[in-house]
Amino acid sequence: MRPRQSSEKRPDAMNLRQSVKTLWPYLTKFKGRVFIALMALIGAKGATLLMPWALKEIIDSVDKSINPLLVIPALLLMYGALRFASVFLGEIRDAVFSRVTEHAMRDIGLKVFKHLHSLELAFHLDRQTGGISRDIERGTSGLSFLMRFLMFNIVPTLFEILTVAIIFGTLFSVWFALITLLAVAIYITFTVVVTQWRNRFIREANAADNQSNTRAIDSLLNYETVKYFNNEQFEAKTYDTFLANWEKARLKNRMSLLALNSGQALIIACAITALMWLGSTEVVAGTLSIGELVMINAYMIQLFLPLNFLGFVYREIRRALTDLENMLGLLNKKPQITDALNAKELNISQGEITFNNVNFSYDTHRPILNNLSFSVKAGSKVAIVGASGAGKSSLARLLYRFYDVSAGEISIDNQAINSVTLNSLRKAIAIVPQDTVLFNTTIRENIAYGRPSASDAEIDEAIAMAHLKDFIATLDKGDKTLVGERGLKVSGGEKQRIAIARAILKKSPILIFDEATSALDSHSEQAILAAMREVASNHTSVVIAHRLSTITDADTIIVLKAGKIIEQGKHDELLTLAGEYARMWELQHKK
Repeated sequence: MRPRQSSEKRPDAMNLRQSVKTLWPYLTKFKGRVFIALMALIGAKGATLLMPWALKEIIDSVDKSINPLLVIPALLLMYGALRFASVFLGEIRDAVFSRVTEHAMRDIGLKVFKHLHSLELAFHLDRQTGGISRDIERGTSGLSFLMRFLMFNIVPTLFEILTVAIIFGTLFSVWFALITLLAVAIYITFTVVVTQWRNRFIREANAADNQSNTRAIDSLLNYETVKYFNNEQFEAKTYDTFLANWEKARLKNRMSLLALNSGQALIIACAITALMWLGSTEVVAGTLSIGELVMINAYMIQLFLPLNFLGFVYREIRRALTDLENMLGLLNKKPQITDALNAKELNISQGEITFNNVNFSYDTHRPILNNLSFSVKAGSKVAIVGASGAGKSSLARLLYRFYDVSAGEISIDNQAINSVTLNSLRKAIAIVPQDTVLFNTTIRENIAYGRPSASDAEIDEAIAMAHLKDFIATLDKGDKTLVGERGLKVSGGEKQRIAIARAILKKSPILIFDEATSALDSHSEQAILAAMREVASNHTSVVIAHRLSTITDADTIIVLKAGKIIEQGKHDELLTLAGEYARMWELQHKK
């Protein structure tokens, strides 16, 4: 069995007590199933413990030739029934308890997923999405592993060891019990110590595996960039370097596993040899039957079979605990952007947006907006322009409350956006982002994502308004065509038109266009602009633009520089000023 990937406990992970407290309600949700599973476990373990005794009775009956036509068939049938019962009851246990495990995995996975969506944008920008995905995947797998092995492997095995020792001490000499307990104690101690020593080799191997896997995924995700720069050989060489490190680490891991398995085998061999030696001596002395000697051997083999996996189980339980604590630790991360204590629904009557002395920075060393104040009148179109890094796109993020302002206030219809619910705020705003990312599904489903409850007629209307009908008509599967991962199967212009249709379908009173036509050709751009004018006619709209030709009809144009408003007015007024806007216009229209 291939071990799961390396797991290091993060500082924000839950501890064991917190994890148990979090999990307990999920585990006690199906008390009846847990009880039935425990009864099946006890039955299976009882049948397993009776099998060596039944084997002893069969051998003694054969040896003594006691009623061979009646006793032996009965004992053989009993032995077969016990073997079947041990397996059948074990399957019953697994089948009944699987509902408990899988439902707990589902509930906890969903809880973590919903919690991640409640966290602020900064959290997701600072964390690798793949890492979070791995945390959830490993955590749910770890939960399943812990529930199965702790309940159905470790505890029953310890019970079996104790029971066998009692049987040996009661039926035979106390030395049989002492040798058994001593062998098990040495075996467990050796396994734990050597497994601890092996952990560093396992971590190295898994870290190397993670690195090679990450590099491969990164390279494949950037397939086009690799091709642009003819770097296939470079990528292969880099990947092979990671694979070489993985190969060396795996070799160390394999050699340490040899030491573990060999040591375990030696302890088992010594224990069974000692017991068989002692048993053989008593058989010769006449105090022990052949059947009892076989029973001792059967019990020891049966006892050490589950212990063969002790190293694996011990290591995986530790890893599963870490994985589970890491996943549940995500729940410890408190959202920074939340509804206020007495937050109300946003009530939009006009749709007027006001920025009042707004200050904002992503970090204290680099301010983005400085005492920014402006208003977007209800039903008007305001354009925000400026050089890269001026803070244009940050305005959209602040309006959506992906971040909170450092100082000042943003309000809609005189309602501060931090005093209304996030759901009602974001429902009132539709955006066409600069970098449109689509789901790997059909064009129609991506558009319908704007409002999943929309009718087919409403989706068709949004498609028409975004001028997508002609493009869709050229596709064999029409709007049922898959767009590919992150929308890579459609062009940049087509992606933006899909995003525009999605924003239209949302039917929000406030529209934000963040470079909405940046990837369109001139003909398509004019068509989209005409559609946007039609859509925005009854909406409050904010247009963040780089191409000034797209916002000449704006009611107000705001020019940002270093997070401050340096100019404000209509297109013709700003050209007359011969300031920053006029300079930008001249640069863009210079022959």
